[in-house]
Order: sequence, then C-alpha cells, then structure tokens
Amino acid sequence: MQRIYLDNAATTPLDSEVKQAMEPYFGDTYGNPNSLHWFGQQARAAVDRARETIASAIGARFREVIFTGSATEANNLAIRGAIMHARETFNKIADGRPMKVIVSTIEHDSILAAVRDLEKEGVEVVRIPVDEHGFVDVQKLEAALDERTVLVSIMYANNEIGSIQPIKEIANILKKFREREHALPYYPLLHTDAVQAFQFLDCTVDELGVDLMTLSAHKIYGPKGIGALYARTMNTVMHAKDDRVHMIRPRVSGGGQEFGMRSGTENVAAIAGFAKAVELAGTYRANESKRLAELRERLWRRIKDFYPIADRNGFSADGILNQIPDPESSSGRHDYMSVQDDKEKGRDEMGQSLPNILNVYFPGQKGGDLLIALDMRGIAVSSGSACAAFSAKPSHVLMALGFDDARAGGSLRFSFGRHTTQADIDGAVEALRAVLRA
Repeated sequence: MQRIYLDNAATTPLDSEVKQAMEPYFGDTYGNPNSLHWFGQQARAAVDRARETIASAIGARFREVIFTGSATEANNLAIRGAIMHARETFNKIADGRPMKVIVSTIEHDSILAAVRDLEKEGVEVVRIPVDEHGFVDVQKLEAALDERTVLVSIMYANNEIGSIQPIKEIANILKKFREREHALPYYPLLHTDAVQAFQFLDCTVDELGVDLMTLSAHKIYGPKGIGALYARTMNTVMHAKDDRVHMIRPRVSGGGQEFGMRSGTENVAAIAGFAKAVELAGTYRANESKRLAELRERLWRRIKDFYPIADRNGFSADGILNQIPDPESSSGRHDYMSVQDDKEKGRDEMGQSLPNILNVYFPGQKGGDLLIALDMRGIAVSSGSACAAFSAKPSHVLMALGFDDARAGGSLRFSFGRHTTQADIDGAVEALRAVLRA
C-alpha cells in the first residue's frame, strides 16, 4: 500500500542535506563544545557557525540566538523568563498590582499552559479573542494594554488553521505604547511563536518588531529535539551603554551555556542540522509557497466536488489563491501578491493564511473516525495539533473561532510539504471519497 503523508504541520521528514550536515557530529567530531582542548573547540566552532547562520537569517545578533531542546521549551523560556526578569528588575509595578501578560485564544498549548501556571502565581492573563477566520482582535489587544503589561505573545501563523497574524501592526501598537510616560521602560515585550511561519514568511526580527521569537527545526525538515529562541538584547539604564543584556531570565540552571540563558551541554549534531535546515528554507521559500497553495486549493475544490456540504475552517477566499509569495520577486524575500478583494475589505496583511494548511469540516462525520479510516488507506492527516492528538477534547483553536463541539470534532487538518505531489492530492481525494461513501 502506498502511503501519503499530509501531516507536515506536525513534523517534516529530515532533509538529506540536513542529515549529511549532522553526520560528522555522530562520529569523529564528538567533543564537548565547552571543553578547551582541540576536540571541544571543533564542536564549539560548529555551534558558533550554526548560530551565526540562524542569526543572519533572521537579522539578529550572534548572542540573541539561544538554542533550546524544543520550541515548547523556547516558548516557556520567553514567557516565564520575561516575567522573572521583570520581577527582578522592578520591585513594585503600578502600586503593587499584578503584572499582566496578553495572549490570543489560539496560541499553542505550550503558551496557554505556561500562562495558566503564571495565573496561579498571581500574574494577570488577558486572552484576546479571534474572529471566525482566526485573526486576533487588534483593537481589543490595544485596549488591554496598561502600565502593568510585561509581555504580549501572539503566534505569527497558526498551526491548525494557518491564519497569519498582523505582527508588524501589533509591534507598532506596542512601540507607541512604550513611548508613553507611564509605561515601564522597555515593556511590554513582544513575543511571537514563528514555528509554522518560518518556512513561508518574513521572520526578520527588526522588520517584524519582535523582542522574542520561537523557532523549531523539525517543522522545517530539520531534526527533532532542537529549538531556538531569539531574545533581543538591549541597553538599559542599569547597565553600561555598551553592555547589551537579555530581557529574560533562565529557566534551567547549571553550567551557564547559551550565554547563561539555558544551561546544559549543547546538542551539536542537532544544532548543525538546524542551521542547514534554516539555510535550505530560504532557497525553497517562494516557489514552494506558490506550489503548495495550488495543491491546497486543488484538494479543497475536489473535496467540494464530491462532498459539497464540507466547509473550510479559517480564512478562505473562494475562487482565488490566498496571498502567495511571488517567486519572481527581485528581493528574494517573502513578498505577497495582493488580493484586491481582501484589501477592499480592509484585511491587507491579515487577509492571509499559510499555503500549506487546509482545515476542513465534514458535517455528519467525526474527525477521529475519519483520521483512522484514512490511515487504514495509507493517508496520514490530523484532527488538530499533534501535541494534543491523544486528548479527547475538541480543538481549542476551532472552539475559539466560535464553532461548537460538533464542528470542532468533525474537522481534519491536511498539511503539505516539499514531497507532496499532485498525485498525492488525487490519492487523498480518492481515499476520502471512499471513506465518506462507506
């Protein structure tokens, strides 16, 4: 039986060039990168090269890239680390009132779980709603800001429905707020989870205006078990003018690796693979975005042909492709061709979704049953986030869009990657047709 993998938002296969980049560090180059001898310095050089590659790709300083064991760890370091830094820096905030963190209702579980824990510690958490397409209510976010706000965390692109948030707009709102006299110096910080976005969108940190950004290797054809947090360094009134400091505190104590932000011996092989995956992502970005968006729309049209009551979760623009990177763009960056209908509706940047994700509601069906039936026919899809695959609860993302349990539980996510072909789409369609007729 031929198997077709349409779950690339959960993880991607290891690229052969990434594997090749990792192999030396499973063999002769095995030194501890923190050792002073030749073996250790060979490993240290590999870590430094990888850090420089990733820093260059996102426009960051060398010291601003912190390697972690996963994106989940990076998210926790951003959220908890920012609160710890603020607590240590400011003894009193707004007459002793609690610090505030702002997130959206469709963040990854690692963000939502972290802020739930912070609530138990006395931090106020404001959860900003999204509309039926999965776009955050920017006006409500702005209204929630006050002098106690330490951190705003909004994911760049959603892992279940693909909605892309207006991070630049949010950054500008925070910049204006910081300029007010009553705001804490340097706060609120802006964090974005860019795990799903990096393949397709501009993740240049100064362009986005973010202070913290999470990345993951295994979502971009790199190895599992390695993530990174971009953490902006700043000059503060408490330090010398030329002494830039991180605005977070570590969550793991020990030998002081990763500039004191994440102790533990570095995973040299995984770090080398991560850097190669980042390098390759830049070469694939524009052409793959257009190709995958076309495959996504092909699948959607075919589903509607034989199951017309199916509905699409998240943003859609029937009859047109969502804004797709132009491969002919002279900049080589992540420019998007405009969709006039969306601009007339005032969506502009918000009127976008990732080209590789299609989330579909099948009325009268149970997503879990469909998933198993498709798997028995060789088709791998998901009913939501892989991190919540064993939970009996319906998707919190779809529930946040205002859908009921039946819709949230009757939906499937199809996500495409570099190895997805038109034949794969057609094979998935035939399997779906057979399952829905059964």
